[in-house]
Amino acid sequence: MKLTTSGESHGKGLFAILEGVPAGLKLDLTRIDGALVLRQGGYGRGGRQKIEKDHAEVLTGVRNCVTLGSPITLAVFNRDYENWKPYMAPEGCDVSQRRLTRVRPGHADLTGMLKFDTDDARNVLERASARETAARVAAGAVCVQLLEALGIQIRHYVRAVGSVSDENSYPFEALEDKSPVLGMMDAEAEQRAVALIDKAKAEGDTLGGKIELRVKGLKRGFGSCMTYREKLDARLVAALMSVQAIKGAEVGEGFALAALPGSLAHDEIFYDEARGYCHKTNRAGGIEGGMSNGEELVLRAAMKPIPTLMRGLQTVDTDGNKPARAAAERSDVCAIAACGVVLESALAFELASVVLEQLGGSNLKEISARYREMP
Repeated sequence: MKLTTSGESHGKGLFAILEGVPAGLKLDLTRIDGALVLRQGGYGRGGRQKIEKDHAEVLTGVRNCVTLGSPITLAVFNRDYENWKPYMAPEGCDVSQRRLTRVRPGHADLTGMLKFDTDDARNVLERASARETAARVAAGAVCVQLLEALGIQIRHYVRAVGSVSDENSYPFEALEDKSPVLGMMDAEAEQRAVALIDKAKAEGDTLGGKIELRVKGLKRGFGSCMTYREKLDARLVAALMSVQAIKGAEVGEGFALAALPGSLAHDEIFYDEARGYCHKTNRAGGIEGGMSNGEELVLRAAMKPIPTLMRGLQTVDTDGNKPARAAAERSDVCAIAACGVVLESALAFELASVVLEQLGGSNLKEISARYREMP
């Protein structure tokens, strides 16, 4: 599979071309918009979400809600473009307006300006913006339905917001009941997280957090130990790290395993007449030697605080290279709930790619048959 996205944050829209989806997949198109709604939600979001009411138009690759096997094109048009057309229009606009030279620490502004040889960070930030993820979420909603057609499900929840952390463990099925406010499972922890977001907003600050993703129904043997490029954990972690603001990712117990002796770090192997080879623990997060082992996949990602602060950090104005306060674009205080949906979409695309590469096939019927035949 191949996914290409395009578009600018305040341009005409965001677009995705998804190649390699097999023919014969029945799509519920309302689920694409449903995922986009979740991407715009969560406590701590900013004013942009009041303007945009994201809707994905399916332009190609689908007929009568069934995939054709040809590239699928999805478009999410920006309502805010009408306000920005005088400054963003490809056909001609006033580029002297809305320039950004007070570059923001933690953002792509300065490095992008130097790399792409521009004196206006807007030429960089418009693409580097997390608004790009609207296209990825739309495409990810297609991939989620493809995986579900094979019996593979993905869930996620928010484990931490800033310093407020939920260290409890939850069964896969329970994750459907996470809170719509912040995507957390523990109500008391979420109340403290909401208070922390309110405090950050009052101080002109921002917050990040941690998200756990789980995959159920993936059979053993996907990925490979034979070449580093085929390692399942490497591919899935790379997918998570490709999402804006993600600065860390782990599989299973991840970094915590470094502090344990081997006798407590590894999952002992058993044989059960009903399940076959299995484990009673899952510290490896369902991946051993770069291959799925039949247990649930468990991945976690850490989102840094959003780099656009209302009070602005110290920086340099590249017009004259004088000390300045960083520019304040319209932004969020905390977007951790939305980030969970984005990460799920990125994971769904990469996982679907791995599955299709191994199974082969041009239509869902033959791919499903091959998956059922796997031990």
